[in-house]
Amino acid sequence: MTHEEILTHVDHTLLKQTATWDQIREICDDAVKYRTASVCIPPCYVKQAADYLAGKVPVCTVIGFPNGNTTTACKVFETKEAIESGASEVDMVINVGQLKAGNDQYVLDEIRALRKASEGKVLKVIIECCLLTEDEKIRMCHIVTEAGADFIKTSTGFSTGGAAYDDVKLMAENVGPDVRVKAAGGIHSFEEGEKYLELGASRLGTSRLVSIEKKL
Repeated sequence: MTHEEILTHVDHTLLKQTATWDQIREICDDAVKYRTASVCIPPCYVKQAADYLAGKVPVCTVIGFPNGNTTTACKVFETKEAIESGASEVDMVINVGQLKAGNDQYVLDEIRALRKASEGKVLKVIIECCLLTEDEKIRMCHIVTEAGADFIKTSTGFSTGGAAYDDVKLMAENVGPDVRVKAAGGIHSFEEGEKYLELGASRLGTSRLVSIEKKL
């Protein structure tokens, strides 16, 4: 795959606590120039970015980020506000503690609530693979499929690890036919990005690939 083709799968991401509007505006400009799939930015910048981009690139934001253990009601509110502000895509973080306690129904109900709140938009579910056992990852593949989300996503990039080849392969093999896979966190090169796509991912959450391309 060419760099240009790989970049069309990238959610060009800036989620650092220190992110300023000037930095967000720069990644918006880069996203337009390099034709990325979206920009993934903090909720507080969604309206500014949506107004600035004027539909040239979809705006994605994060919900319950990065820990995932806010209440379902809070996540629903965040989702509705983000969409009203102009977000086309939302990446929610699951409640990992509830999953580990065996409360799969809680996790399913929460994703369904956000699916309802984001109807007509793209919903991605971050399961934070680095904190899960293989059994928990497979359970999440089934839960995300049953809930009707659009994507299952490996990582926030803010925990103990990011995307891994084995996780993407496992997820691609266990989700339903209507669920896509997003690899995010620690993608360092175009070679890595292409490998994730070959293994079954269709989105890549990263800022590095655009940064690399800008230096070429």
